Amino acid sequence: MSQYKYQSGFGSHFSSEDERYPNSLPVGQNSPQVCPYKLYAEQLSGSAFTAPRTENVRTWLYRKLPSAVHFPFQPFKGAKFFRQNWDEQPPNPNQLRWKPFDLPPKDGKPVDFVDGLHTVCGAGDPRSRHGLAIHIYSCNISMDNSAFYNSDGDFLIVPQQGVLDITTEFGRMSVAPNEICVIPQGIRFAVKVDSPSRGYILEVYDGHFVLPDLGPIGANGLANPRDFETPVAWFDDQDVKDFPGDIKIPGKPLCGQAKSQCFRCGGLAWQLCALQVRSIQVYGDQLG
Repeated sequence: MSQYKYQSGFGSHFSSEDERYPNSLPVGQNSPQVCPYKLYAEQLSGSAFTAPRTENVRTWLYRKLPSAVHFPFQPFKGAKFFRQNWDEQPPNPNQLRWKPFDLPPKDGKPVDFVDGLHTVCGAGDPRSRHGLAIHIYSCNISMDNSAFYNSDGDFLIVPQQGVLDITTEFGRMSVAPNEICVIPQGIRFAVKVDSPSRGYILEVYDGHFVLPDLGPIGANGLANPRDFETPVAWFDDQDVKDFPGDIKIPGKPLCGQAKSQCFRCGGLAWQLCALQVRSIQVYGDQLG
């Protein structure tokens, strides 16, 4: 049995509140003048504000502190293999293979999820909102008291070795090999590991992941929405001053510090029509 709680579904309209703060989700309003527990209401948009209802993706979060409470960002000196300059190498039409990336030894140099990101290939440009990139991660320590978010696109994370314990502004989820998870654009998250871990990441710059259409294969082919789970609301009440936070903007990692721990500022409650899910079993061609 999982140590965390989830709601079942994909692309659904969910709502949740931390059980430690009952009735923290406003009733009948998205942004009342005074939110329960004097929380701050913030909307995170995953699509254009005027997009049709079937394409409109957004989340309302209710926080202890606004997300804008942070110090200025500075260039990030880590993750030196995490890049998106496709002109560094000339195009090569030959068949290529690469060996598995080395795992950092458990008792060796500490490498967390962000420092262990390596870009393999890609195309397009996040500034034009078109294209994708493929990365691998290889790490041996947890992201303790730090966080990361990607402003370029959505991450689809596929563990190959080791279980990922992921905390986001929505809640917590555990992702093991033979499972996948999606971290949407703009969502802060941290990854904990208990052993050297490695896996793959698909990053998309335009749109969001969807379930593939069924068509001639029939109503019950491929994955079903119930095969995916969204974590319930949870926040960390531990106050950490000058909390480190890294960000990726068009291909360039930056680092900064929040004035308080970002998961303490995370959603005590939220309502969403957005995509943050884990799949409890991997099927062929699950997402498109």
